Amino acid sequence: MSETQKTDLILRNARLIDGTGAPSQYGDMAIRDDRLLEVGELGDLQAVRELDVGGKVVCPGFVDTHTHDDHVLLTDPKMSCKVSQGVTTVVTGNCGISLAPLKIDQRPPAPLDILVEREDQFFADFGNYLQTLTENPASLNSVCQVGHTTLRAAVMDSYDQPATAEEIRKMRKLLEVSLEAGACGMSTGLFYAPANAAPTSEIVELAHALHEHGALHTTHMRDEGEMVNESLHETFAIGAEAQIPVVISHHKCSGAPNHGSSAETLALIDQASKGQPLGLDAYPYTAGSTVLPAACFGLKDRGILKAGN
Repeated sequence: MSETQKTDLILRNARLIDGTGAPSQYGDMAIRDDRLLEVGELGDLQAVRELDVGGKVVCPGFVDTHTHDDHVLLTDPKMSCKVSQGVTTVVTGNCGISLAPLKIDQRPPAPLDILVEREDQFFADFGNYLQTLTENPASLNSVCQVGHTTLRAAVMDSYDQPATAEEIRKMRKLLEVSLEAGACGMSTGLFYAPANAAPTSEIVELAHALHEHGALHTTHMRDEGEMVNESLHETFAIGAEAQIPVVISHHKCSGAPNHGSSAETLALIDQASKGQPLGLDAYPYTAGSTVLPAACFGLKDRGILKAGN
């Protein structure tokens, strides 16, 4: 075989996992032009570069379905914290917050300020945000959602009330333009103050635009503690009425009195999924991370927080 007929890279003696659920198998993998050429027994095929990986796992890249990497994709394009763990795709715009479409002249309200600190770091147009990602490519792929809280912040002066019909119309227009530009769906964060006053009907009205564009809805539900079952039923109703797929973000039962309730919540999700497309994600540890309102802490929960430099 001539040098020009060689493939680019062969990984020898790999434990191959193809992502289908099939058992792993040991073999070789050939790569050409950044694409898989052949997997398994490669016979006499040669490569410009060959590596014996000694039985290490070779598998498709992982998709991190729940991230807040919206701005990090631009400020740390190597994304070492993700690719070092095998992540090759991140989903952004979760929990109702995204970098676009939003133009404001003041510091963003929490939790939007976990993405960026300054108002000039947002993008008024979702298409411009996606174009900026394209022009400044990160080392992994990104799938971007529009945040419902971002839409509220774009059109409302006060967040402690339901949106008016005119405000919903403006939000829906922004959402539709964003979906046409390439957004994959809309997320909500009804747990958080800027969106907590939004009634179910407000979300349903926006969700109809998702149906028209074949997009999905992900949600940090209104409550993950004592009212988790009620929040689940609200989530089911939004998906069913708008006829859209729904993903429940970081599903859990918060608070010690609710630990163990997942047997009930998972049964509810399983039953509802027989009549509508539903999914969930969860993190593989017994902790969480969010903004820190003082009202979350009663006397029995008091602790000490030490600020860093």
